[in-house]
Amino acid sequence: MYQYKNNTNKNMSRYNLDYLDELEAEAIHILREVAGQFEKPALLFSGGKDSITLVRLAEKAFRPGKFPFPLVHIDTGHNFIETIQYRDEMVARIGEKLIVGSVQQSIDEGKVVEQTGKNASRNALQTVTLLDTIQAYGFDACIGGARRDEEKARAKERIFSVRDEFGQWDPKRQRPELWNIYNGKIHKGENVRVFPISNWTELDVWNYIRRENIALPSIYFAHQRDCVVRNGQLMGATPFLNLDEEDTIISKKVRFRTVGDMTCTAAVESEATHIDDIIAEISNSKVSERGARMDDKVSEVAMEDRKKGGYF
Repeated sequence: MYQYKNNTNKNMSRYNLDYLDELEAEAIHILREVAGQFEKPALLFSGGKDSITLVRLAEKAFRPGKFPFPLVHIDTGHNFIETIQYRDEMVARIGEKLIVGSVQQSIDEGKVVEQTGKNASRNALQTVTLLDTIQAYGFDACIGGARRDEEKARAKERIFSVRDEFGQWDPKRQRPELWNIYNGKIHKGENVRVFPISNWTELDVWNYIRRENIALPSIYFAHQRDCVVRNGQLMGATPFLNLDEEDTIISKKVRFRTVGDMTCTAAVESEATHIDDIIAEISNSKVSERGARMDDKVSEVAMEDRKKGGYF
């Protein structure tokens, strides 16, 4: 079901090891700052490699004690089954609390309306579910795995990113962060989104996963899958994808660079079955991992618009 990395590359330079140590130490410091500054933090867990990395960092920051926050997953109902299985088995293994916010419940309650049409997706709908979950549990800080190298709107984020009482993000209200000093002071109703691996790159994450021997959902590695070409991208042919007579199902050897709602997350053709293969593939790639996310292609400022509305 899951795959582990190969043993650490014996030829990895001392510089690279030191660099990963520095990134790890910064992230652990940030996680401990969250625990010290906030009353009710949470770690947003998607089942993707970045949030899995955050869990490993939290283990290093707080073990042998329990995490000072629950894991929170906003479930669109259209997640990859491999991701959900990984989530449940991981939570059972580490013995931490999991809270699941359901987009389907938000639809059933009339808080959001299911999209229709060929490119319908639930990805945008999860913002309402996230904000409702934050309010229901009174979370004052939400930790996530976003990184500055992913997308230009995320590059504008501070590590402690303040959101107003409506969960909205205003890039002009972000606070300076000098000398690793993070200001978590907020007014009642506000919350902070925290990004401990903001300064990491996709390649850093994969090198860290290799070093730490972290298991991942199998969809990150090359496998044979039925796909449909949609807007120039290879989409998994799932029951959640609205197909019509123009669509042709083809079998391709693919993997996923990023994990999200199945209706907006495209695969890439790949022969990478081991972590060393993936690292080599990424090193030669000229396309960001977010290039496989259809929701980012709605407009030039799609991510920024979603963030202003409360998206993570």
